[in-house]
Amino acid sequence: MEGMSGPHVIRGSVSLPEAELVWRFSRSSGPGGQHVNTTDTAVELRFDLARTEALPEVWKRRALERLAGRLSGGIVTVRASEHRSQWRNREAAAVRLAALLAEATAPPPRPRRPTRIPRGINERRLREKKQRSETKRGRSPKNWD
Repeated sequence: MEGMSGPHVIRGSVSLPEAELVWRFSRSSGPGGQHVNTTDTAVELRFDLARTEALPEVWKRRALERLAGRLSGGIVTVRASEHRSQWRNREAAAVRLAALLAEATAPPPRPRRPTRIPRGINERRLREKKQRSETKRGRSPKNWD
């Protein structure tokens, strides 16, 4: 597609290949008057994640696993119809797809190393609990002995 605002980068040097993107257009609902009834401004962008060669194998596996609920036959679909012009909806759909793939292919977070609570902090917490308990006990009319 000529004239789009350049390749949509997923992360690093990896970007969405224009040849693997399938665009579909339809009439959009919402504001626009008579214009909305005559032009196909809503955009549906499809990307075959299962068969793509653009992503590294590790990223592809990770994305297929994380986006399993959104996939239909290995294809991820993104819709955009919030703008009145097809051009802006195309941009929005491409950016949304790139962001979705960037999030899905991100490496997992490093595992948390469990740390011990310092003894002083724990003792202070218990001392404050006891003090609070005594304050509340002092408010009671009963004799607690």
